[in-house]
Amino acid sequence: MTTMRATRWHEPAHRFQVDEIEVPAPTGADVQVQVKACGVVPNLRNVIHKFPEWFPHLPLPDAPAIYGLDPAGVVTAVGPDARGFQVGQRVYVNPVRTCGVCVHCRGGRPVRCNAYTFAGYFGFSPASKAVQARYPWGGFAEYLLAPVDSLAVLPDALSFDNASRFGYLGTSYGALRRGNAGIDTTLLVNGATGTLGVGLVLLALALGVPKIYAVARNRALLERVKALHPSRIETFSTLDGATDAWVRARTGGNGVDLVVEALGPEAPLEATLSAHRAVARGGTIVTVGGQQQAVPIDPIWLMAYHIDYRGSSWFTTSQAQEMADMVGSGVLDMSMLQTQRFGLDAVDAAIDAAGHRELGGFSNIAVCP
Repeated sequence: MTTMRATRWHEPAHRFQVDEIEVPAPTGADVQVQVKACGVVPNLRNVIHKFPEWFPHLPLPDAPAIYGLDPAGVVTAVGPDARGFQVGQRVYVNPVRTCGVCVHCRGGRPVRCNAYTFAGYFGFSPASKAVQARYPWGGFAEYLLAPVDSLAVLPDALSFDNASRFGYLGTSYGALRRGNAGIDTTLLVNGATGTLGVGLVLLALALGVPKIYAVARNRALLERVKALHPSRIETFSTLDGATDAWVRARTGGNGVDLVVEALGPEAPLEATLSAHRAVARGGTIVTVGGQQQAVPIDPIWLMAYHIDYRGSSWFTTSQAQEMADMVGSGVLDMSMLQTQRFGLDAVDAAIDAAGHRELGGFSNIAVCP
């Protein structure tokens, strides 16, 4: 096969278009992956339509562009220097690409690379343009090329559909790792019924967190969250009052060790601030959400109460492998996720569906070539 179908973005005010293009052949330490499923990010609509105006410093790939952030599939060819992977292996492809040669890349700190880029999405600095030119393939295509250091091997117990959820899941996992979540941690998940929030709860259960306070607005979806492990999860709707008062009433007035903020951009600011106020003295706040409003920070409060306030950006390929291994061992259960699948000719419909998930974070939207 010398050609493949790829859904590409050609220009603003137009829909995605399915094109017939050349199948890329791997060289060096790259592998060729046949895409079986690719996760859909509702924010992609904003990326292609609004980022040039909102965030001109975050470069997009040159049109016609193949988007698609979270591909999973099967290795179909390997480059001559691609060690450790064979044709036929099932893999998740981490979309992070970097320059590979700067002091941060060589020091194992890729998130600090000036060329840090999400293949199939956007870059983080002008230096990303060169990386996008080298790796122009997102997951909305039948095949793509990726470097071996972006691959996580999938166990048979993990479906391609659920592996295409790893972008969200890994973002949640990275946040929990940044907050040192574990068997001695009490955790508040703010925005617990969203895609990031459900991932946070599932992974916190897998990491042995003994008590999870799940906060959101939708009571029906909170019941689904509670059912994941009724003895370890307590739920609260923000329609019923202030989050911090509810948490402190259940923790002897102390608050929680870790707050992970996962609310979306439409959330009211007070919902974020109330969750922050639920953190215990010496505790940690980690944000992975998209709160659009500026959050006021009191430096005296941070100092006097020894509060750690951190951002968390994405996750490493090794963390993706850890998640895959947790599914393989049975520690991480993703069976409750319900996937809605779309073909390459229905990417626009998939993006619309991702923005209107009836089951909140329990819904999974995937494009399946």
